[in-house]
Amino acid sequence: MADQFAAHLAGRDAMQLIVEVAHDMRSPLGSILFLAERLRSMQSGPLTAMQERQIGLIYSAAFGLSTLAGDVIELARAGEGLLHQQPIPFSVADLMGSVAGIVQPIAEEKGLVVTLIPPPSDARIGQPAVLNRVLLNLTTNALKFTVKGGVEVAATQRSRTRLEFSVHDTGRGIPPSVMDTLFDAFRRRPKPGEYTFSSAGLGLAICQKLVASLGGDLAVDTSDAGTRFHFELDLPIASRM
Repeated sequence: MADQFAAHLAGRDAMQLIVEVAHDMRSPLGSILFLAERLRSMQSGPLTAMQERQIGLIYSAAFGLSTLAGDVIELARAGEGLLHQQPIPFSVADLMGSVAGIVQPIAEEKGLVVTLIPPPSDARIGQPAVLNRVLLNLTTNALKFTVKGGVEVAATQRSRTRLEFSVHDTGRGIPPSVMDTLFDAFRRRPKPGEYTFSSAGLGLAICQKLVASLGGDLAVDTSDAGTRFHFELDLPIASRM
């Protein structure tokens, strides 16, 4: 059986096999996330402090695996599965709130604060599913590499129709040695004891592709005081939702 599996991985349908495995992972992981959230919100009864911490760890681990599975699928599909045929009206504030709600258990487990700064003109026309995925990936990454402080997710109005989206953390920053390969889907494995941002950059590679599909350019500023990912998009104001 191992030989057959290896043969499939070496064949022309290797990517399809990987996508199918990743897709099959998402259903049970979704169930774990749903049950963990119900337990965390005490819908099944009160929890002790230790149980709350354990549920938080379960949620974080399942969410990380689910995100990785989603990244594999989107990398194979080049993000096409998230793109609508036509832009639609959406609320930027609601979208940002949805992202914050998903990552809140991770933030609480680490004692971090997620701050949202929506734009003054909230109703826009664009691709909310794509934008949601980008902000969710960037916010999850920011929380992952932040030990204390928090993460700020902001949408700053640069002109009537143009918004700058940014995710700013108070982590240790990205080392210069990683910057040249930051958006590579796969990076070299670090040597023992060597600090690395991540050995698999699927999430950032996907974000870069998705932002480009929206007409933007994902950029990063980093220092030992934190890291800020940002991009600008042209999103016309919606007359009504």
